[in-house]
Parts: sequence; structure tokens; C-alpha cells
Amino acid sequence: MKGLHAQAKPPVYYVAEIDTSNLDAYMKDYAPLAQASIKAAGGKIVAGGVPKAVEGDPPKARVVVQMWESEEQIQKWRSSAEYKKAREIGDKLAKFRS
Repeated sequence: MKGLHAQAKPPVYYVAEIDTSNLDAYMKDYAPLAQASIKAAGGKIVAGGVPKAVEGDPPKARVVVQMWESEEQIQKWRSSAEYKKAREIGDKLAKFRS
């Protein structure tokens, strides 16, 4: 007799487009704080950088893809003190769309 296997809940992917006004400052001052807050909250960055198009025009901004266990986990991260502190810096250096 074969046993039933519980299906794992699929991950949730969070995609952000980031239009930086100062890439050097963004990478030095914002990115490390944001990345640390993502890791601390249980998320994982699975892709990031300037996308290359296979067909058509590529997005003009940087793109970051994160993987999370749930939408609730994303909301908890976005409302965390660590992420809010990072975004205070990030908002001076970039425009975000997610």
C-alpha cells in the first residue's frame, strides 16, 4: 500500500523593479541593509541585477526576485523596523515598484 505524501506549500515570489539614481550609493548604503533584513525575516534573494531581454525591450530598472514561504511573511518583513530603516536610505537613492 502506498502512503499519502503531504504536498509542500509552494513558495511565494516577490518581484521588485528598482530604478536607481545613484547605483554606487545604492549598492553601498542600501543593498546590504535590505539584504540583511530579508535574510533575518526568512526570505531569500534568488535573482537580481539588470535583466537582459530574450525578446522585446528589457525593463529599464534593476530587478530583484525574492522567495518567501507566504505573503504574510513578506508583509511582516516589509513592516519590520530593519526594513523601514533600510528604506529610509533606499527611498533617497531609488524608486521602487513591487
